[in-house]
Amino acid sequence: MNTGVKSHKDLVVWQKAVTLSLDVYKLTNNFPPREVYGLSSQMRRATVSIPSNIAEGKGRRTRKDFLHFLHIAYGSTSELETQLLIARQLLFYDACAYTSTNALLVEVSKMLRAMIEKLETVG
Repeated sequence: MNTGVKSHKDLVVWQKAVTLSLDVYKLTNNFPPREVYGLSSQMRRATVSIPSNIAEGKGRRTRKDFLHFLHIAYGSTSELETQLLIARQLLFYDACAYTSTNALLVEVSKMLRAMIEKLETVG
């Protein structure tokens, strides 16, 4: 697979996904203590899954494997989207934090979808 990218670290989507993970960790730091093993933990796992699966897929070196892991990462964006919405409706953080974090999540999700579509149409 020749994408012109040597490492997952060179992928803008991976870089943005890491930033998203850091944002979610900061956001969940302020959740109620009772959520440390609940929604907070689930959100952290989902958000870390996104760049982790991009990295693992890129490291596999075949288009088929890369696509498989991109699909997993994309699924994690949907999971995180749901969790962000639930946490917002529970008033665990303010609307401004939700808007900025969700905007980055939407951007990462769109980038992943575009990569998947491109890789699926290329030979």
